[in-house]
Amino acid sequence: MKTIVIGLGNPILTDDGVGVKVAYELEKILATRHPQLADVTEASAGGLRLMELMIGYDRAIIVDAFTNGDNQPGRMHRMTLDDLRAISPTQHSASAHDTTLVTALESGKKLGLHLPDEVVIYAIEVENVIEFSEEPTTAVAAAIPGAVTAVLAEIGGHYDFA
Repeated sequence: MKTIVIGLGNPILTDDGVGVKVAYELEKILATRHPQLADVTEASAGGLRLMELMIGYDRAIIVDAFTNGDNQPGRMHRMTLDDLRAISPTQHSASAHDTTLVTALESGKKLGLHLPDEVVIYAIEVENVIEFSEEPTTAVAAAIPGAVTAVLAEIGGHYDFA
């Protein structure tokens, strides 16, 4: 199964970059141990641009910052596209000048593009996405190893990554 892992966010906006930081860690681990398991990339925009990154893949795993108004910074949620349909989008899966990821994927499939049948989103609740810093807040930084472990289990649970 051809898999892509996409870390979303801006790595210089405190917690907003959590998805990118998870992607960096995953890239290091996979490159040295199991590069065939997944392609890893980062992105800062959602909607159509995010959908375009997924063309040609069977499965996509997205890691992004999440805020729902009742945050517990560092708490992680495993979500599907159905979950995204039911709630507010994660920080970068939508854009005010574009469309949501759900709509973009539905449109791409109607156009006959080879897009993933399986999309999993690891959404990490954040505290600060407006101040400039390359370092996340303490709670969000503490969530990064757990997110890395969860994504590794998702893409190849039977491999030893130690």
